[in-house]
Amino acid sequence: MNVAKPLHVGDHQEIDFMELDHIIEQQFNNDKENLIMILQAIQRRYNYLPRPALKYVSEKMLVPLSQIYGVGTFYSSFSLEPRGKNIISVCLGTACHVRGAHKIRERIEETLDISDGETTEDKQFSLESVRCIGCCSLGPVVKINEEIHGRITSDEVGKVLGHYAEKSIAEQDS
Repeated sequence: MNVAKPLHVGDHQEIDFMELDHIIEQQFNNDKENLIMILQAIQRRYNYLPRPALKYVSEKMLVPLSQIYGVGTFYSSFSLEPRGKNIISVCLGTACHVRGAHKIRERIEETLDISDGETTEDKQFSLESVRCIGCCSLGPVVKINEEIHGRITSDEVGKVLGHYAEKSIAEQDS
């Protein structure tokens, strides 16, 4: 039985190697063909792909670390840097752009005091611009985590972000 101890990474982030074993062996049968799904599961757990986890996957599955990094950097849905608990994706595709998405992004940047591609100091929010979310008729669109906020106005930004901040506080209290 593997009794690996958690590894502390950066801001008190722990890598649980037993959990990684479960992902690799139980969920995906240690199959190299499932590498993308394994990385997705790791990112769901840590909200990014921590280097020690990638190194462990490499050693465990006998896949070169360079190949794993190749996958992690090729797909824009993966992040190699720590991200906030709430990922804010602002659609800047054509339909959203012409409906004022840039104003929405500016309001989010002002409200959270971050720029595109950055994370708030408290690690609650990360902001990223995307080219298309696929909800063109609802533009402008902001996706926070997996929730879509369509036809959003700059006046609604504070209320929407406040909802996620309150949700995070409630989760910490429970």
